[in-house]
Amino acid sequence: MSDIQSQFSVLKQTADPAVADAIARLIADGEDHELNRINALEFSKRTGFDEEKVISGFLHASRLGLFDLTWNVLCPGCSGVLDAHDTLKSLRDDDYHCGLCACGYEPSVDEQVEVAFTVSPKIRRIAAHDPNTLPLWEYYKQVFWSSGIDLDKNSFASLAEEVTLDALELPAGEKAVLSMQLPPQFVIVFEPVTHSAHFIDVQGEPTKDRQQLGLIFNKAHPPTGSITLRPGPLRLALDNQSGVRTLPTVFVAADALHHLLGKRRPFLTAKRMLSNQTFRDVFKADNLNIDQRLKITSLTFLFTDLKGSTALYERVGDLVAFDLVRAHFHALLEIIAAEKGAVVKTIGDAVMATFVRPDHALAAGLRMRAAMGKLNAERGKSDLIVKIGIHEGPCLAVMLNERQDYFGQTVNIASRVQSLSTSQEIHITGPVIDAPGVATILEKEAIRPIQKEAALRGIADKIVVYEIP
Repeated sequence: MSDIQSQFSVLKQTADPAVADAIARLIADGEDHELNRINALEFSKRTGFDEEKVISGFLHASRLGLFDLTWNVLCPGCSGVLDAHDTLKSLRDDDYHCGLCACGYEPSVDEQVEVAFTVSPKIRRIAAHDPNTLPLWEYYKQVFWSSGIDLDKNSFASLAEEVTLDALELPAGEKAVLSMQLPPQFVIVFEPVTHSAHFIDVQGEPTKDRQQLGLIFNKAHPPTGSITLRPGPLRLALDNQSGVRTLPTVFVAADALHHLLGKRRPFLTAKRMLSNQTFRDVFKADNLNIDQRLKITSLTFLFTDLKGSTALYERVGDLVAFDLVRAHFHALLEIIAAEKGAVVKTIGDAVMATFVRPDHALAAGLRMRAAMGKLNAERGKSDLIVKIGIHEGPCLAVMLNERQDYFGQTVNIASRVQSLSTSQEIHITGPVIDAPGVATILEKEAIRPIQKEAALRGIADKIVVYEIP
């Protein structure tokens, strides 16, 4: 058996076998561009497989060396890839700058960092492994823009014909001159390899005199420049001093360009990856650096605690209590993973978990409560009671005690809200009850939340919470 066959054999044992087969077919039969920066959510949609099973499949395949996993920092304006990292540790918390949009962004892992998968060159060599050999528009498609940009062949034809005044491949160390007619519109000379741009504000009376503009491309990422010119002929002199091939492109920044860049599709975000149980289990080595602080604008936290566990040990004895606590943990962790969440840590008999969306956390909480009821019914007892609290808000992803963890007031509030529960009720906060999908769950379960104010330890002001009876 070859090494690749052996890897696929292991993949079928660790991931969903049908997903593993689909991944194997993709590697064997897919076109080159289909194996570069694979969008796992798009793959799920195209194949009909469950998203979580697909994500898990690609994670296991990456762990086996079939794919390289990359964390790509995106511009929220044009969805261009501002930087690509092969590990989470390389993500910076300072500004990333987009030349095309002339903006700087502090990266947030919510929607500005995508996780994509590219076939390993050891498994199959594709054109994108040598990006400087890609044709101009393929470079834009496969390297500059993220997997979240939905541009098909017709879109790229429109980009080349309607939006672009001129474009060329300029080898390292060479110069070129482009002659063109400037329309009375805003024009951008953009170079995707060095991420440099020059803006031309074309206004005033048309002229027949040839206007001149010279640009130099280098690896220093020069600041974005701008100039005002009149409609009419332009002689654009280009000098490539970057040491690599460049791809200067002259765009008309009108509605057609904005329409094309507005064609987006969902992609796998770093936030979702950090709240994926398979990732936390399989890629433990790809944690943050000790001094990293990654901003997350919205994450849902669920805290649980087993009520009266000390008394339970005294009442039934250590061996029986241990088995009960272990059964309780098994049920909770299985439910968390099934509802698209991830366990951050367990503390004694308590669990801290994260979810991308509040409705997933609430669904998990209700299932946990039902699972404890089932365990109690099987024993003919009612002493397994799990206290549950849920809160949503901003936080920081950090390293604490050699574990990827979370820090901030949102975490504190979620922990304190859990402590409000005295029996089987669940407590949630305003941001959770107002989140999309939560009202649907409550209506389906015929649950009427009870609103109340609560004073939380360590929190200055009382907050409004909702009891889920």
